[in-house]
Amino acid sequence: MAQRVSMINLKKITLGENDLVRSVMQNVRCILRTPKFTVPLYREFGVDTSFIDTPITVVSPIIYAEIREAIETFEPRCEVVDITFEIDPQNPGRLFPAVEVEING
Repeated sequence: MAQRVSMINLKKITLGENDLVRSVMQNVRCILRTPKFTVPLYREFGVDTSFIDTPITVVSPIIYAEIREAIETFEPRCEVVDITFEIDPQNPGRLFPAVEVEING
């Protein structure tokens, strides 16, 4: 069954999560929220944000590929099914990724 993570509705982080689905979904949220090169000693973790302020029509395929690659690299317990983008209702100029993943095992 596919699970969906939206960056608009974030949840609290639970340390030592034992439930597989919640653990994977929490890790996907963490990957999406972490800009690449900001984690000391793990600089490759996260999503590249160098495309900020690029027009949406140009950047959408870049973001899609970057998110897919980051999730496949750092959370092998799931596979990306789909990535869509949601507009922030409070600020229509902001886009947020919403990722649908399938949990392995």
